[in-house]
Amino acid sequence: MPFVLLYLVVEIVALVALGSVIGLTWTLVVLLAGSVLGFWLARREGLRAAQALGRAVSERRVPHQELTDGMLVAAGGVLLFVPGLVTDLAGLLLLFPPTRSLVRGRLVRAAEKRAPELRTARMRSGHTVVDGVVVDADTAGPTPPSDGPLVIEGSIAPEERRSA
Repeated sequence: MPFVLLYLVVEIVALVALGSVIGLTWTLVVLLAGSVLGFWLARREGLRAAQALGRAVSERRVPHQELTDGMLVAAGGVLLFVPGLVTDLAGLLLLFPPTRSLVRGRLVRAAEKRAPELRTARMRSGHTVVDGVVVDADTAGPTPPSDGPLVIEGSIAPEERRSA
């Protein structure tokens, strides 16, 4: 309940302040123009985020950036539906790619601070993972000569096994 009251007070103060500076008619024009621009941007950026997500999935990459962008575009769209000048401004800021990139960076850092394993997953997302077994040096057999190169024996798995 206190959050709703704070929201109402902030929105009313912002509208009254803007109205006293530019007048009622121009305030309504600003609100209408912000909504029209916001809905157009939400549609465009939402389609871009969906296409980027599709590309990442088809390229078999972890789409962490694309998912975060989609989430922020959706949040910006929701803020545009909520009536008010301040929420429209916040929604528009989430829809512009440069400001969305800044918010995404802060959001990712905050999530990684709360769950450090997310950072490890993000760092490994673009790299090949090789399964292997660690063998104790005592049971591994003869040690390789120190003057020659270390050779690791192995084979390339068939394509159907690599994708699993």
